[in-house]
Amino acid sequence: MLTKEFIREIQNFVASKPRSVQEIAQHIKKNWRTADRYIDQIIADYGTLATRTFREGTRGALKIVYWATPDKMSHSVFQEQLEKEILRARWKEDFSAFDIYQYIAKGKKSLSIQTDASEERVAFNQITKFYEKAEKQLLIFSGNLTFLNFRQGKKSVFDTLDGLVKKGITIKVLCRVDLNGKENIERLLSLNMKYGRNAVEVRHRFHPLRATIIDKQCFDIKEIKEPTGRLRELDKRLFIFYNIREGEWVEWLTRIFWKLFNASIDAQIRLEQLNMISTK
Repeated sequence: MLTKEFIREIQNFVASKPRSVQEIAQHIKKNWRTADRYIDQIIADYGTLATRTFREGTRGALKIVYWATPDKMSHSVFQEQLEKEILRARWKEDFSAFDIYQYIAKGKKSLSIQTDASEERVAFNQITKFYEKAEKQLLIFSGNLTFLNFRQGKKSVFDTLDGLVKKGITIKVLCRVDLNGKENIERLLSLNMKYGRNAVEVRHRFHPLRATIIDKQCFDIKEIKEPTGRLRELDKRLFIFYNIREGEWVEWLTRIFWKLFNASIDAQIRLEQLNMISTK
């Protein structure tokens, strides 16, 4: 079983310098397969480690584990500037998803633009179809999980997430944990008790993104353009969904997620305090 002690021991061992899986196995006194499974779980749950396999597919293959440094996540001046804007912003109005989309290579991106007075009608199909592509993990940037209540007929987005957890998929969420969104967060976390495992983890963080990363393969990011201005430059509410499949940018946003996630407070701690307030 991967305990907190094993997590700390493996992370500290790798932080000093890259290690082979065999070295880690010997260090924690476990066999190679167990050590490899622990490493994969730490990568999935915390994003602090990464691996690279040399001579893959041969009998002499060597799997190296190294520290995934979040402070060196940007590969270009554009990514570095965008990172600064994301880390500085608190609300969705403070950042435009198009600022990411504009740098993605043709053939590695697509977008969908829809107009409607109701976000629920527009977003339900977009969200559920994207989520259902997941095979291992969802990393979600949200505001306060309002989208859980979006539904079409008898099915809601929450039902879709319930089905994913049932299939063994893990879900990590960054959102505001406050009185307004408390019920949504408690509802999502209830899936852990329903299925008897810690499949869902939520942490409190203000941020401007409304995005989901699937299996480190692609991400969707949403932007809403409201009719604004004296001249009403936009006369309709626009919902724009950007889909990004370029590996370097998916890796970049994934590392931003882990940088924020690992520095944020667990939702359970916040909920305990919020429940004390709401009962007074």
